[in-house]
Amino acid sequence: MAIKRTTKVDSGFSMSSMTDIVFLLLIFFLVTSTLINPNALKLLLPKSTGQVSAKATVSVSIKHWHEDDTFSYHINGEETPIRFDEIEDGLIELLQNEEDPTFSIYADETVPIKEVVAVMNIAKRNHYKVIMATSPE
Repeated sequence: MAIKRTTKVDSGFSMSSMTDIVFLLLIFFLVTSTLINPNALKLLLPKSTGQVSAKATVSVSIKHWHEDDTFSYHINGEETPIRFDEIEDGLIELLQNEEDPTFSIYADETVPIKEVVAVMNIAKRNHYKVIMATSPE
């Protein structure tokens, strides 16, 4: 006597829950990527093909104001500028507990090299490593 099974196993898989998860992850990453902005100043960085693997914990931004031909210095993208003679004290304070102190310089491409070298001399005096930030070509 042959007994036949009346119910069949459904081998299908519903993808609706998977698409919901992917959609939520997409929204999460889009929202969090807009919150991460290393420099709040709008700088037009010089272009380069080189990549550096070191990570800087502190950044110094140099902005050139064409109207009155002055420069403003900002540590870690702060809105309020600081004077040039305050940069060294600020860097020492922020990098004193770092094992391998490294900071990056974000200089507008219209900033004269003299201003960038002055910040690099601060790094040399304090034995810091410097990364010159550029935008990819």
